[in-house]
Amino acid sequence: MKPNATASPPLLPEWAFVVQFRVETDLERNRMEGRVEHVVSGQATRFHSLEELVAFMARVLAVVRAPPPYGLPE
Repeated sequence: MKPNATASPPLLPEWAFVVQFRVETDLERNRMEGRVEHVVSGQATRFHSLEELVAFMARVLAVVRAPPPYGLPE
């Protein structure tokens, strides 16, 4: 099958997270409680707000985006 030039880039596992919400979560009231885990590294944390959830994901993705240290293979 010939790739489509307008197709979306692949969804990579390095960019995958599992997010679990606790029953206390009430999105209409901007209340979030839960746990998030990076699929590839296994890093995980609990969060109590959207800001905490996004901050964890940003920290993990910053490492994923970083080039490998000099002299090490990718």
